[in-house]
Amino acid sequence: MALTPAVTAWLKGELGSTVDLTDLDARYTRLGSARAVALEVLRERLADLRTQPTTVNVSGVVSVSFTENIKSLERQIAALEDGQPPAPDDPTDPDGSTLGGIGMLYLVERPRR
Repeated sequence: MALTPAVTAWLKGELGSTVDLTDLDARYTRLGSARAVALEVLRERLADLRTQPTTVNVSGVVSVSFTENIKSLERQIAALEDGQPPAPDDPTDPDGSTLGGIGMLYLVERPRR
């Protein structure tokens, strides 16, 4: 399974235009869907950001924070997991619309007494 121009354009829209197309093609062959490729790349970026300090301060010189970047990646991942925006290779209903109602359910442990 190779990348089509529509899938390539969608991935560039989600991941940025500087992505390595050879890497994306290999991932697409392995994973089988554009959404899975985008999620894998974004999760890797998020993991890389989380391993770095979130803020750097040099008194009176510079202050840099990556907290909003982390939140932005988390929001983008959540949207992709919920099926937004639709990818060109998403499965469709017989009427041509994309399948709805399929998402991820996260279970959160309740505090115990």
